[in-house]
Amino acid sequence: MTSTAPARRNGHSTAIDLPHAASSPSRVGQGTAIEQSRAAAEVYASVLAAKQAPRDTTRASESMAQSCGMPQLAERAFFRFNRGGGQVTGPTVHLARELARCWGNIQYGVAELRRDDDAGQSEMQAFAWDMESNARSSAVFIVPHKRDKKGGPESLTDMRDIYENNANNGARRVREAILAVLPLWFVEDAKDKCQKTLAEGGGKPLEQRKGDAIAAFGKLGVTKAQLEAHLGRRAAEWLDLDLASLTVIHKSISRGEVTVADEFPVAPVSAEEIQSQATQRKAATPPAEQDPDPSPAPAAAETTPPPAATDLDQLWEQITAMAPRDWDAARLAQDFQGFTKSAPNKADAPTMQRYLDHLRGQ
Repeated sequence: MTSTAPARRNGHSTAIDLPHAASSPSRVGQGTAIEQSRAAAEVYASVLAAKQAPRDTTRASESMAQSCGMPQLAERAFFRFNRGGGQVTGPTVHLARELARCWGNIQYGVAELRRDDDAGQSEMQAFAWDMESNARSSAVFIVPHKRDKKGGPESLTDMRDIYENNANNGARRVREAILAVLPLWFVEDAKDKCQKTLAEGGGKPLEQRKGDAIAAFGKLGVTKAQLEAHLGRRAAEWLDLDLASLTVIHKSISRGEVTVADEFPVAPVSAEEIQSQATQRKAATPPAEQDPDPSPAPAAAETTPPPAATDLDQLWEQITAMAPRDWDAARLAQDFQGFTKSAPNKADAPTMQRYLDHLRGQ
């Protein structure tokens, strides 16, 4: 579009065409106008209220200490996931939101600015604003409509999946925005207090908390020996900080941030190791005495299942064949150990047969 503007040249008026980058809407609806006025008035009132009622840092610290002393918050205060072969930990969005509430005079949020289903992505914005100090952190970012999986990213088409994917990515950006406007000492003090709360365990005796931790991980298929190997000491030597670390790991597994295999990897078992174990057992087992006058065995009915295999190598081949196709060796070994409470290379034939029957029944 162009517009015409007058200009003077040698005392005469001359028309000049001026380009326009874009035209504004010729008409603004009544609802839009009201919403714009309301938003502007709300921002002005919030800033004015923050200036008239400045925060009391002493009271904010006391409120933070009270919140971080609650086990319900402390257990959700930290996340944990794998990246590049190492562990990444930090404060969660739940802790960040609670700290923003305690600090006061802070607005934060996330909004989806635009969704492009053809391109499979959403444009979003996350922000946090300290209205008293006027410190503001804002980020506009693109969220692909995809979910990472071991076999590669998976495209999302369901509306609920897209919403949850956007909400998860937005929550992480909001967390960073809130932590960016909060004082560093305030955040670090809160993290220390949450760690202390986890270490104290809500006032339960240390031995009871050890038993609770072993039982909780047992439901996930993690043995006591695996916990001891992960912490590097026997259960009798566990300290408060060890149990605090286990609490964070258990919560991260429950939230799906990490898997049991990530935290407690099971060494893959080769066929040679299983065959070696079978050979050792056969050598240690005395041969059965022969019956001098064996009677003929009765004919088996058609409904009688085939006899269980006794060769461990053959049993493991049958287990591998019955396992889901998308399971690798580590996943199969982990499921085997979770069901039988025994490592594949240490299991006997009845244990393997029991697990094989379990797979057949699925």
